[in-house]
Amino acid sequence: MSAPDAAKRRAIRTYLIGYGAALLLTGAAFAAVHWPVVGPRASFALILALALVQIIVQFRCFLHIRLNRTSRDDLQLILFSALIVALMVGGTLVILFNLRGRMM
Repeated sequence: MSAPDAAKRRAIRTYLIGYGAALLLTGAAFAAVHWPVVGPRASFALILALALVQIIVQFRCFLHIRLNRTSRDDLQLILFSALIVALMVGGTLVILFNLRGRMM
């Protein structure tokens, strides 16, 4: 077996592991909502934790972002983008909850 074949197999295995993990995490989130076992706050925390794990799986298996020296710049760019998106989503949620509080 040549080196390109081994690299190709490793890449396919990584994609399959990522696909399986993404399906499992998505199914777990849907199951937590569809069959609530715990209270709403615990369900929200569980879904948030599953989403964070899903992000890590996406970075690791599909975007091939690792912590070695060559891809550290890519990781910093993605983390900065995630920070900007988190600020936008957080600001939107603050506005929406403030409006909800004023309407009640």
